[in-house]
Amino acid sequence: MRSHTGATMTLGKGSVYSMSTRQKINTRSSTEAELVGVNDAMSIILWTRHFLEAQGYTVNDNIVYQDNESAILLEKNGRHSSTKRTRHLEVRYFFVTDNVRRNKLSIAYCPTGDMIADYFTKPLQGSVFRKMLKQILNVDDALIDSSPQECVGDSDDGLTRINQDGTAESRTRQDDTQPLNDLEDEDSKPTKSSQQMMMTKSRSYADVVRNGEKG
Repeated sequence: MRSHTGATMTLGKGSVYSMSTRQKINTRSSTEAELVGVNDAMSIILWTRHFLEAQGYTVNDNIVYQDNESAILLEKNGRHSSTKRTRHLEVRYFFVTDNVRRNKLSIAYCPTGDMIADYFTKPLQGSVFRKMLKQILNVDDALIDSSPQECVGDSDDGLTRINQDGTAESRTRQDDTQPLNDLEDEDSKPTKSSQQMMMTKSRSYADVVRNGEKG
């Protein structure tokens, strides 16, 4: 079964690049899926480092975070950490190991609860969703509405329109003849930093079965 890879890159705070794709090959375990996922993200990881250096920035840290310790050992040590269950892996997936040895990047462990890339592999809810959302968008609690929501059809209080100047205007259903104005999104401004971080997460079919989820 093909696994799903999710990854997000930050330059200090906030995500500047994210990916959520189905892997092109079948894997037999979550460790294999993690290794394939990192390899799929390597091109953008290395390209971003080279781009920043070409602009005159010094990349002090280029860290890839993962929550699978077996995959981390394979990525750091290559076939030296390989067992009979992973000997069939193609050599091209140890391209990660080669770049680690050349100091192009480093691999570090990240607890599953803090793995932002989970946001791009499966639907999240509640506090976990809001936690990941804040880190990806680099926003604080004041900008995230966590209050209970209500269907308009079940409410007798009418509708509230938020104007572009931030003021609120209430109106009843009887006055519901004027369409709501569309809010214009503000242009986001990219940020620059000397630190590049990539978090990758691959969700394998074995994990789905173990957790009792249905895809």
